[in-house]
Amino acid sequence: MIAAVVIALGVMLKYAGVVSDFVHKHPTLKMLALSFLLLIGVTLVAEGTHQRVNKGYIYFAMAFSFAVELLNLKLRKKPAPIALPETKP
Repeated sequence: MIAAVVIALGVMLKYAGVVSDFVHKHPTLKMLALSFLLLIGVTLVAEGTHQRVNKGYIYFAMAFSFAVELLNLKLRKKPAPIALPETKP
């Protein structure tokens, strides 16, 4: 088990830059990942209060959202640059 954790850590460290660059180029993926974290957090809180949550609904919602985002990335030739407003000091 220790070897599996060390190998997983090595793989994560190796590909962290590639994943970071990809997410930086496609900010909608960042929002999708944050919404997945929120969904999982709400599910964990609900299960902590002994509410039954059907995992099929959760997995379907995540798979559907991911599929829509993949289609969105494929159909969009080049992501539109995001212009951030200038802040005044």
